[in-house]
Amino acid sequence: MIPVSVVIITNNEADILASCLNAAILISDDIIIIDNNSTDKTLLIARIYGCRIYNETWDGYGANKNKGIAYAKYDWILSIDADEVVDMSLIGALHGLVLNNPDIVYDIPFKTYFEKKLIRYGTWGRDHHIRLFNRKTVKWTETPVHECLILPKNVSVKKLVGHIHHYSVKDEEEFSNKALHYAVLSARKYAANNKKPTLLKLYIAPIFHFIKNYIVLLGFMDGREGFTIAKMIAKQTKLKYHLLKHQPKHHHEKTAKEEENLMMVEY
Repeated sequence: MIPVSVVIITNNEADILASCLNAAILISDDIIIIDNNSTDKTLLIARIYGCRIYNETWDGYGANKNKGIAYAKYDWILSIDADEVVDMSLIGALHGLVLNNPDIVYDIPFKTYFEKKLIRYGTWGRDHHIRLFNRKTVKWTETPVHECLILPKNVSVKKLVGHIHHYSVKDEEEFSNKALHYAVLSARKYAANNKKPTLLKLYIAPIFHFIKNYIVLLGFMDGREGFTIAKMIAKQTKLKYHLLKHQPKHHHEKTAKEEENLMMVEY
């Protein structure tokens, strides 16, 4: 084991959590689950693997990850999601690290899957994220969606070998639901920052993102899945700016789920 705490946020992840934890227990003796009222066997699985479990209210992705960081045994944090699996090459690289400089963060390449197919092109095929860092130096932003790490200017980024395998969606229906969910949250985030939905964003941005993913970044090389990914990215872009256009009228009155249901009717 290495002096790193693994932090995972969960909500009904029973169908995928075991694969994630099978790898995590090869890295750390401190695995923290921040759960938001799971009703399936998520917590049972987490207990079997010896995780420390904390049931927390949902305050957003970044906020709940920061809660996990606060509970951690170690200052070094490996942040992963329940649908992500660390491969053996990365596990070996992690065990070889000398973690003595809190001003270093580690960028990890991803392999992302649609159903069980590895996506090699488009934005998914180029995915990488900083996921290993020291909590004395780095924290997550607490925006409603698309949380990112707050990196001080003196931080240096090092790349690791190996991959995190991200099993993103099981099918197109799940992908569509996720796109809608993130569109609602993104619209609220933009509204809170007083961003406006220009005509360019409303009508050109969705087309741009489709062309970028499917043609420029060679998404068509991934076949049917590449087309579906490009289409859903364009759809999410369209929905978030459509919602942003209407945010001032009702974003304080409707829950995120109510807005998702409304958009499902419209689209």
